[in-house]
Amino acid sequence: MPSSGGRHRLSRRTKIATGALALAIAGGALTIAMTVGDPNAANAASGGQAAAGQITCPDVASKLPAIPAQAQAEVTRNLDLLNTQIAEANNRLQTTVGQGGPNFVQNAILGPLADKRKSTIDRIAISIGRRAEKPQGLDSLATCAVGGQAGTGAGAEAPAPAPAEGTDNGGQNGNTGNTGNTGNAGAGEISCPDVESKLPAIPAQAQAEVQRNLELLNTQIAEANNRLQTTVGQGGPNFVQNAILGPLEDKRVATINRIATAIGRNAEKPQGLDALAPCSR
Repeated sequence: MPSSGGRHRLSRRTKIATGALALAIAGGALTIAMTVGDPNAANAASGGQAAAGQITCPDVASKLPAIPAQAQAEVTRNLDLLNTQIAEANNRLQTTVGQGGPNFVQNAILGPLADKRKSTIDRIAISIGRRAEKPQGLDSLATCAVGGQAGTGAGAEAPAPAPAEGTDNGGQNGNTGNTGNTGNAGAGEISCPDVESKLPAIPAQAQAEVQRNLELLNTQIAEANNRLQTTVGQGGPNFVQNAILGPLEDKRVATINRIATAIGRNAEKPQGLDALAPCSR
């Protein structure tokens, strides 16, 4: 009998423990289901970027005056670059959901995007100004926003400027070491000599191939600028030259040579274009 009573007591304890475990599992499952079903509840704890959204920017092309023919190619290249910058920023917005502090999107994405757009828009204005009256006030088109209206027009609030590298930007504490870095300490922007304006008359038979390679030169610069932006704080004193400007120059030499060769098949081959390959920051 004593042994039987012990078995009965053990059986009751086992049942109680099993029941408690089942309740705990059920409670955990309910908590998970509630969190998954409520994105706001899941994101509230992060305090960072809760949802991706979409970056919108003011249209620049529609605000430009008549563009002189001599400036058309350069203006078009920079308008294309504006589109590339927005696409890159939207990609970063999508791939960093949940990261950073409350100011992460402004400090890490919208602020740098506004800086890039300002430089590109300035180049557009300067290009037009060489041949006609330089357009004024285009800088107001540089600022973008996530969803809603972009820019600083009525009802839209201009985002605060991006903080300097090395300051606490609410979640990107890892950047605090950039101020003392001797490598890529500040992004800036890469500028390269214009190739198209240095070309002679292009034979009709070479036009398509030359145009393809001119577009490739633009793509190479955009890729190098993107690498420059995404490697801030990396490398030693020669990082930018060895890892970005040097490889870019090699690509440009090969592309420029293809342009010269294409022209040379049907006309006199242009000489000295290699001098246009090096770029600078």
